[in-house]
Amino acid sequence: MEAVLEDYRTAPISEQLKAMLGLVEKLTLHPEEVQPEDMQALSEAGVSEQAILSAVYVSVLFAVYNRMADSLHFAVPPRKSFNFSAKMLLRVGYE
Repeated sequence: MEAVLEDYRTAPISEQLKAMLGLVEKLTLHPEEVQPEDMQALSEAGVSEQAILSAVYVSVLFAVYNRMADSLHFAVPPRKSFNFSAKMLLRVGYE
């Protein structure tokens, strides 16, 4: 995890995950630049259509949540809350 947070491009993870994280980065920082070729590159890297859709949905939702939180001045919960949520997500996922 630390290597991914440091730089996902050089982290010891699969090429599929690196490609997916590249898309998530582009969706987050430069959404206007996302093109059909980006999706094609993921398919060619062996990423399933369902995985691509899931990553896009999660990225878009987080972008909306962040904008809402910033504009409405949401308070950031304590670290304990994040740890609890992380454990739940690892156990049951997003579904």
